[in-house]
Amino acid sequence: MRYALLPVLVLATLFAQKQADTKPLAEPAAVNPQSVPDKNNLLGLPPVPIPANNPQTPDKIALGDKLFHDKRFSVDGTVSCSKCHDDKQAFTDGLPVSVGHHGLTGTRNAPTVLNAAFNQSQFWDGREPDLEGQAKQPLINPVEHGLADHKQVLEIIRTDPDYLATFQSVFDVSAKKLTIDHVAKAIASFERTLVAGNSPFDRYYFNGKTDAMTDAQIRGFELFVGQGRCVSCHTIEQDHALFTDSRFHNIGVGINQIQQDIPRLTQAFLEAKNKGGQVDTMVLTDKKSSELGRFAVTDELSQIGAFKTPTLRNVELTAPYMHDGSLKTLKEVMVHYNNGGVDKAGERVNDFLSGGIRPLNLTDPQLNDLVAFMKALTSAWSGSKYANPIPTQAAN
Repeated sequence: MRYALLPVLVLATLFAQKQADTKPLAEPAAVNPQSVPDKNNLLGLPPVPIPANNPQTPDKIALGDKLFHDKRFSVDGTVSCSKCHDDKQAFTDGLPVSVGHHGLTGTRNAPTVLNAAFNQSQFWDGREPDLEGQAKQPLINPVEHGLADHKQVLEIIRTDPDYLATFQSVFDVSAKKLTIDHVAKAIASFERTLVAGNSPFDRYYFNGKTDAMTDAQIRGFELFVGQGRCVSCHTIEQDHALFTDSRFHNIGVGINQIQQDIPRLTQAFLEAKNKGGQVDTMVLTDKKSSELGRFAVTDELSQIGAFKTPTLRNVELTAPYMHDGSLKTLKEVMVHYNNGGVDKAGERVNDFLSGGIRPLNLTDPQLNDLVAFMKALTSAWSGSKYANPIPTQAAN
């Protein structure tokens, strides 16, 4: 389960042209008396999109919080959502790949849930369109929670008087009419409160505080939008920055090691899907199949080895990196991109590498400045609480 860092596809010059009518991207905004105050956790973020069929309420959010942390929804009683998305670890688990029931391991790195409310698709391969759909999959995945079906979740809830009373209050639904969709809606509502902006970058760029970032971070920002071309995929808008284009790119991670197996793997995967194989099960139980990336969802050859661009917000807190957790540090990530999509300069790139991935010719001090800028994207929060006030914007 997790994400990728720097450039791909669209040239930075195109982005710069987009900014030309307003102000140079690398310069902070002028201080606006009516701008969002620094203490606001949403500084630098757009309004949180809320589905019209799942409005936020305090009781629903509290219910989702409880469900998110309940270990009973697993075959051995040890796995909750928070096992892989730990509140104390920026809603990740700090592992290369996550550990499920009975110590089983999958193939994907756990992405942070922070700011997942803004994702246009969920999971590294985008196989679910929203948080509601995402919440249902791990429960019945054989290497995650390991339940045979969603009925087991409902059985646990139906034997818990507190849960029953809360579901009745929140959804006006009886035990008999309770479905997994109600459970997923509650979890998703809680997850939509886990948003975090207000980083040094936000205070520098959106609130015009020129001392909010260090000199190294400012140099790193200039590289980010310039020679490094990171902004091509980790986008910044005029009034907010999600640091993702929500698209899928092959950046040379994982897929490089299985190039000779791709013809066999793609054929076998498609045959298994046609016979009813579930994508989430196949990619989390077989490492080589996992490396097929977005292809596993779309069957499009052009998306072999492509994974979703992750947000860079709070990336300092979410090591290790990439969909397989194979890069331990931000510096390793920078080196990978600087080499043009390979871990060691001169290695063969894979045949499906995205077009924007090529050597950057950055010096080691420049790479260090980029790492420093990554650390300027860490949000300011008090204590261990990340939740913002209840968002109320309905999705279109």
